[in-house]
Amino acid sequence: MSFINLKKIGDAQKKAAVVDVRSGDTVRVTQKIKEGEKFRSQVFEGVVIRTDRKDSHTARITVRKVASGVGVEKSFLIHNPLVEKIEVVHRAKVRRKNLSFLRERSGKSARLVNKTFDRNAVNNPTPKVAAETVLQAEAVDPETVAEAENPKGPAEPAE
Repeated sequence: MSFINLKKIGDAQKKAAVVDVRSGDTVRVTQKIKEGEKFRSQVFEGVVIRTDRKDSHTARITVRKVASGVGVEKSFLIHNPLVEKIEVVHRAKVRRKNLSFLRERSGKSARLVNKTFDRNAVNNPTPKVAAETVLQAEAVDPETVAEAENPKGPAEPAE
């Protein structure tokens, strides 16, 4: 298989609208969990300590939280159909992509400085237009479009 075919398959697996998640964000991830024959939703809320391959269909975030005094980390594939929703709760000012130093910290030293952001705009992304649609639109000849809009032919000049 060529790289182009693999890219088409990968792009077909992507979700249309994905929240822009960055390192340092506090997110609430809703995930479908299968128990026997039934599905239920489970929420995992924590700080994003790592983002990987944002433009790929294998984009992943690692979320960390402290539960009952024990640090818990979970990785989520953003385009996984079992990940129902990702909601950004807080956005923090950070200067690196991988915040692994938070693992050794606890209490006040593990706090991040929050910054203001438009929560509604971030959590309600617009679906991205597929690249194929754009390529098809560029391939259309303008004369063909003009003929389709005016089937009688070119307009006659007014006297």
